[in-house]
Amino acid sequence: MLEKNSKIALVTGANRGLGLEVCRQLAQQGISVILTARDRQKGEQAAQQLLEEGLEVMVKPLDVADDQSVAQLVRDLESNLPQLDILINNAGINFDFQQQTLAADLDDVQNTLNTNLFGAWRMTQACLPLLEKSQHGRIVNVSSGAGSFNGPRGLQEQGGGLPAYGISKVALNALTVKLSRSLLETGILVNAVCPNFTATYPGTEEMGARPVPEGAAGIVWAAMLSDDGPTGGFFRDGQPHLW
Repeated sequence: MLEKNSKIALVTGANRGLGLEVCRQLAQQGISVILTARDRQKGEQAAQQLLEEGLEVMVKPLDVADDQSVAQLVRDLESNLPQLDILINNAGINFDFQQQTLAADLDDVQNTLNTNLFGAWRMTQACLPLLEKSQHGRIVNVSSGAGSFNGPRGLQEQGGGLPAYGISKVALNALTVKLSRSLLETGILVNAVCPNFTATYPGTEEMGARPVPEGAAGIVWAAMLSDDGPTGGFFRDGQPHLW
């Protein structure tokens, strides 16, 4: 049950890693959180971790790549919520570091775009009526330095590798700008955030990945911006990031 009169946030792809930690940090700030996951059982298991910490969340099934799944969720939300204050488009797939652009499986690329780019686009369109009812609407697109042209681990350094993931994140950054300009008159702030290389998988800390709470903090920062905060930007740890 969501707390009455609290801000309401929805986080996609939230049963593990950054998404789960973002739910945790938002709930710790008194935000009512809707944790979504493609697999409802995994979502409920993740939510149980937060419940055991004394945090309240609501679990909803959601596949951002499926029109019907998104529509069903939004119908449910519209029937039960007064508004949505924060949409965090975190769901992402396919860090295809072993794939090369010239030999890429285009079905694989298309599937990646359908989640990483069109999933965020689809969710934003579907949730917009609820976001417009908020006095302080925020949309955060979880992007990556892999979607920058010149930054560390950006397109120049990748060479021909990481085609599906890298291109999907470049496109997500562009979508962020387009959405921000389209929503200027509404007061809804839209920003992309790179959490940097984060230890969302076992063994990645030994490769230099930062702790998950550190990566999640920058996402939460963008979700909690004041009304005079930036929009249409790309950030890491609350600072502008070149792309």
